[in-house]
Amino acid sequence: MTADGEGPGIQGGGEGGTAAAGQPYASWSRVESFLGSGRGVTIPLRPSGGRRVDYVVEEDGGIALHLELGPRRRTPHSPLPLIRIEEIAHEGVRMARLRLTERRLLRDFHDLLNAVAERVIVHDRTPDQAFNETVRAWGALLERPRTLNTEKRLGLLGELIVLNSVASEHGWERAAASWKGPDGEEHDFGLVNHDVEVKTTSSEYRRHAIQGLRQLSPSPGRALWLVSVQLTRGGAHGRTLSEAVEAVRARIADEAPGGLQPFDRRLAAAGWSPEQPDDERWSPRTEPLVLPVDDRLPRLDERLLAGLPDTIRPRIQDITYRIDLSDLPPAPEPPTELRAFRIP
Repeated sequence: MTADGEGPGIQGGGEGGTAAAGQPYASWSRVESFLGSGRGVTIPLRPSGGRRVDYVVEEDGGIALHLELGPRRRTPHSPLPLIRIEEIAHEGVRMARLRLTERRLLRDFHDLLNAVAERVIVHDRTPDQAFNETVRAWGALLERPRTLNTEKRLGLLGELIVLNSVASEHGWERAAASWKGPDGEEHDFGLVNHDVEVKTTSSEYRRHAIQGLRQLSPSPGRALWLVSVQLTRGGAHGRTLSEAVEAVRARIADEAPGGLQPFDRRLAAAGWSPEQPDDERWSPRTEPLVLPVDDRLPRLDERLLAGLPDTIRPRIQDITYRIDLSDLPPAPEPPTELRAFRIP
């Protein structure tokens, strides 16, 4: 049957009622009443004249969204195992049906169906576009941390300080392309002749956490340099992370606009968002320390585990440790890209 027009979010009397103008959704209270009655109901969400968008309460206690497909429109593909999308013929109309495979998430699925329907009706998206955009938006909302913790904010600011130094030597196009840290690469920067790892702390000691045995291991045939950055809360004279980000974005946009989108993508991968509150100001505590990664640097690498039996070595999945670089002398001749440090 088709739902009548009573209840929130539905207007019109009798069979074939439609959603109210500007409200292309089915209210949960209305849907819940049909689920409780055990009746199968179709609630048209789009007024007459456009391709059909129907919210369906199924007799077996499920819910679904039916989206009319145009002659050349493909059925959306679901990357989510809990959501099944299939092409159906309903009342002679070719439609995509979105269904849930686990009833325990019925209430949440209801919200997702309404979000997809709104994109189709209000924003004139195709069923494929509407579903994929909704999934991406919800995924970004759930996966992105609400705020970066202080350690990660410091780490990102330290990498921007090094990025600024690299740009002073090579320009912003090459500098932006060299920044790899948020992409999950082994080292934070990949330059022509060497790689760079950046560690940042707000402590008065140069103590840094090292993640795994590869972080301080040079790649074959390439030198690796470590930059230790010390910051302190700077009060009115310091710079916030947001200010540093915007300064770098402005310089990339001016000198190398093609690098702005990859830069923004890496910022997002690092967890930074312009919407996050940011009132902590930072200043350099000391001049950054630049050291070559060689046998004189305190570190652990694969050689540590090389002598273990083959039955034991694979069972050691990860190693995290801390090193203290306090009072170590700086390299007498660091690379030219690592000599002009300042907060952007």
